[in-house]
Amino acid sequence: MAIVVEHDKRKHEILEKALDVFVEEGYEDVTFQKIADRCGITRTTLYIYFKNKREIFLWSIKQLTSGLEIVIMKTMNDKTLNAEQCFRRVLQQIVDGLEENKKLFSVLLVYLLQLRKSGIDPQERVVRRVLRLRHVMSTVLIRGMKTGEFKQLNVKDVNDMFYGLIEAAIFRLSVLAQNSIDDVRTTLNLAVDGILTKPAEAE
Repeated sequence: MAIVVEHDKRKHEILEKALDVFVEEGYEDVTFQKIADRCGITRTTLYIYFKNKREIFLWSIKQLTSGLEIVIMKTMNDKTLNAEQCFRRVLQQIVDGLEENKKLFSVLLVYLLQLRKSGIDPQERVVRRVLRLRHVMSTVLIRGMKTGEFKQLNVKDVNDMFYGLIEAAIFRLSVLAQNSIDDVRTTLNLAVDGILTKPAEAE
């Protein structure tokens, strides 16, 4: 059992260090050897944990998004928050996560473009990774409609609208290289105001 725990701990450490290498060098320029060097291990040892660079990159992304999902799920299960407060906080946590990892999205963009060049549909990969996030958003929206906080609207359409704003934030960070996406935060809050049954109170 101790061996399994140690293996998982080492794998976690490799993923964290590898993510730094991807962010610093870009997906194309990272090699298995560079990751091994950063981790202070040999390539042979690295092969014990991962088959190739692509697998390391995907696991790094999964580890990062899983951390964000844990934070969001904690908010969703917080019974002291009403649906509006919960939804605003979830959106805030998503945008905070985007800003904290803005360099990573440039790397991710290159990776997705490479997938497209090789004939793989990147949309299918992206949809798979954000499925849980969209489910959380839908759950909170449905809760708000049941309690009367949110207008009775098509949940999928509303979810698509908010997800589109989140994608706009990613575009600004990865393609336009903006350092701040405060304007997206403002837009998200205005969009929440628009689905409330009562106007939001001025703070």
